[in-house]
Amino acid sequence: MTGYPPFDLHLPDRPDTAMVFSSPHGGCEYPQDFLAASRLDGQMIRSSEDAFVHDLFRGVPAQGAPLIAARAPRAFVDLNRAADELDPALIEGLVRMPHNPRVASGLGVIPRVVANGRPIYSGKITRAEAELRLVTHWRPYHAALRGLMQEARARHGSAILIDCHSMPHDAIAGRGPAADVVLGDRFGAACAPAVMERVEAAFRAAGLRTSRNAPFAGAYITQSYGRPARGQHAIQVEIDRALYMDEARIERRADFDAFVGLIDGITAELCAIGREGQALAAE
Repeated sequence: MTGYPPFDLHLPDRPDTAMVFSSPHGGCEYPQDFLAASRLDGQMIRSSEDAFVHDLFRGVPAQGAPLIAARAPRAFVDLNRAADELDPALIEGLVRMPHNPRVASGLGVIPRVVANGRPIYSGKITRAEAELRLVTHWRPYHAALRGLMQEARARHGSAILIDCHSMPHDAIAGRGPAADVVLGDRFGAACAPAVMERVEAAFRAAGLRTSRNAPFAGAYITQSYGRPARGQHAIQVEIDRALYMDEARIERRADFDAFVGLIDGITAELCAIGREGQALAAE
């Protein structure tokens, strides 16, 4: 379970942009003891994974920005939740806390369910096991991400976090105007309007339809790292999985590399925006 690093850190040869990219839900290294303890098969347990998102953004370091990518899957530990979002329905010995809708639905920092509310376990796990996952995965990831944001801000006068995710096609179908990408900034609390406008324009210029904050406004990472008054911005990016993968089979589409090329063009534009660090900090 702890025999591999908790994340991959891809650093640019020349860090020349305020942009930082994070992929907290794309991990696909499932510990064998975790799989053995789960009631789900190997396919079903992957249903909440942001499959292949790491690959979509693989070109970021060549464009001057760092990419931090989780290795453990979201079903094992959710890096986009607060460390104290612990679920007493899953973890032994917890005192019930004030109502938290994410925890109540089984989607705390140690998830109880995967997509469509399917239970991961047959029973509970120990408090020690939950704490071990936080110590070996959650805390190192966030220590590294905080460091990347601090370095970008010190070097460029501001830091802009692009938190990279994917969404099921059905998550947005029938919920208002069609969108290929949902950009979340906690309704403006995590990112200055001028920065959001520039980021959204980059996706739209590539021919992708966008919406803001519905149905995804950003979770723990966006909320925690977005401090626009301090020149630190955060945007959660949710990309429709149907654009690049077969969701049922969890396989790349035949034109996957072409879509990666599209994303490369977008991230090149985002990194160019990030080279205006001092100007952005003043907006």
